[in-house]
Amino acid sequence: MSVFTTVTTEQLQSWLTQYPLGTVQGLEGISAGIENTNYFVTTAGARHVLTLFEKLTPAELPFYLGLMAHLAQLGIPCPQPVANNNKGYLGSLNGKPAALVSCVPGRDLTDVDATHCAAIGALLARLHIAGLSYPATMPNPRGAAWWTAVMPQVLPFLDTPAATLLQAEVAFQAAHRFDKLPQGVIHADLFRDNVLWDGAEIGGVIDFYFACNDCLLYDVAITVNDWCSAADQSLDATRAHALLSAYQQVRALSTGERAAWPALLRAGALRFWVSRLYDKHLPRAGELTHAKDPRHFQRVLEQRIAEAAGLGALLSA
Repeated sequence: MSVFTTVTTEQLQSWLTQYPLGTVQGLEGISAGIENTNYFVTTAGARHVLTLFEKLTPAELPFYLGLMAHLAQLGIPCPQPVANNNKGYLGSLNGKPAALVSCVPGRDLTDVDATHCAAIGALLARLHIAGLSYPATMPNPRGAAWWTAVMPQVLPFLDTPAATLLQAEVAFQAAHRFDKLPQGVIHADLFRDNVLWDGAEIGGVIDFYFACNDCLLYDVAITVNDWCSAADQSLDATRAHALLSAYQQVRALSTGERAAWPALLRAGALRFWVSRLYDKHLPRAGELTHAKDPRHFQRVLEQRIAEAAGLGALLSA
């Protein structure tokens, strides 16, 4: 696992006395992810995911757990937090905040086509609409203020062309404001590895721990940058059009959103380029990290800048 907080079967069984789940029948570490420690937990008749949160605090976590419960209640396929005997979702295990959620079916896909992208577009629009009735709020912790603050810390690790690109893009984004566009709860990390497929159907969307309140179209841009990028990180027009058309059949885009689309694609690429630079070069002490290659999103950003003139056409229904 990327971040280790070891849990033994005995420790888990003691902790589970707070839940109406019975005896532990299985405990298996999950290798994916770089933010939290995760285990599959099997009890009588059910399989769950146990998460020990390595960064998020007990004060922050009710937003995410409540959001999943809210979305699941409204029919969005996502993990359902498991309430303890006191009707709460959050506990503490081995000194870390901890929670159990239901295990959604399926597996993630590496290779996707236009049909997958259309399903994701429709689901993302449904998620955005369902999130409008969620009363809690969370400012984006990795928005413009964050990447502006982090930039001086990562610049020393970049060569001159990359450093010039990063400084120019941060300045470009600072000149563009998106606060007048439709806002709401966004997933903010809807990559391919955060969607599980049960055959041809979406089994569930997972990993809501970057969710926050922000511009809805920014969430679409993040999603398109992952699901619709070709091998050279250029946009695959067929996949992008399928995702965007399906999204707009559920939630129509405003004129302002259409105008902001090219800049938001660049913002989505910038956010993950800076995140990966930070995770690679400035990891937390004691962390065994599976840091992903920052150059991937540097190339995505370069492609979106080069493609800017034609990006608006992708929004045609």
